[in-house]
Amino acid sequence: MTQPKNLINRRACLSSFACSGVGAFVAAGAAMPIGRAFGQDGVSDAQSGAAQEAVAAAPLDLTKPQTTRWRLGVNIDTPVTFTSGLATFPVFMDWPEQTVSIVNRTVEGRVGNVAVRELDGARQVVVAIPRLTSSGTIQVELEMEVVRQPIIAPAETDDLIVPVRMPRELRSYMGNSPMIDAGHPAIRALSRELAADAPESSWEQVRQIYDVVRDKVRYEEGPIREASDALKTGVGDCEDMTSLFVALCRNAGIPARMVWIPGHCYPEFYLEPKDAKAERGELAGTWYPCQAAGTEQFGGMLESRPVLQKGDRFRVPEQRTPVRYVAEFFRCDRQGSKAPRVEFVRKPV
Repeated sequence: MTQPKNLINRRACLSSFACSGVGAFVAAGAAMPIGRAFGQDGVSDAQSGAAQEAVAAAPLDLTKPQTTRWRLGVNIDTPVTFTSGLATFPVFMDWPEQTVSIVNRTVEGRVGNVAVRELDGARQVVVAIPRLTSSGTIQVELEMEVVRQPIIAPAETDDLIVPVRMPRELRSYMGNSPMIDAGHPAIRALSRELAADAPESSWEQVRQIYDVVRDKVRYEEGPIREASDALKTGVGDCEDMTSLFVALCRNAGIPARMVWIPGHCYPEFYLEPKDAKAERGELAGTWYPCQAAGTEQFGGMLESRPVLQKGDRFRVPEQRTPVRYVAEFFRCDRQGSKAPRVEFVRKPV
């Protein structure tokens, strides 16, 4: 589906940029939103717009696998010397519906170390810069190829049920998350109404939640809202509608989470076959996607854009509290009044 042009700017407030030192305009360790300089996740508006235009340039047969190539990374140049630099950016990773390979790597400049950090549902590249002198530059970029498979909704759903015993791997997809206030009285009240008239089929129970969200919330861009705010005001965008769907599912005992792709997000819910037995280290069931905002898709997903991360309660070492989304991040200790120029890159090749 075609996305509103400034939908991509919603992630800016989740990114952080901090620099400290002699004459710094923010205190050591403080974070400054980079929304004025960057769009989604610190990626420039022009880059994000180019990504959307590339996807929409020609009709795609989304019933077939889609292969795309992307450049992801960070470019830094600095008018002052800084020390203890750290830059992180999320990258694509394998999921059941997609495979990822690195086609090319670029590491230039006085980089101390480049490592990959695995989070639960996301992957980051972590760039350590012990010291970069005035007029120094750094470039760290990956070119990645992503093959995304279409997800087709199952034909038979009668035997799918909510897990009787909640596996440990699913517990993080229950309860509250940042901006997903599943325990809010308004959401709990609606959940009780739905439970009183819930279908016998677990699949149809989730479908009931899906239909209610799309019926009660009209798509409208705006600031990021709590799930309860979208319910009370009756307006929200893809994030808000996804948050509300996830919150209602969790109140019904159904694991649910957010899926983030460039310029958009949608939810997934988890069900498993009745009497299914999980192998050691694996789940017995399946995560099923749906489109909370946009063209109706339930149980399947025809989408060309790659999955960047899945989840909504990430624990990132640089953040004191769990975050809704793993965003680009930069910090350093600088020696001077000017600040380094930091450009995060995420665009199709």
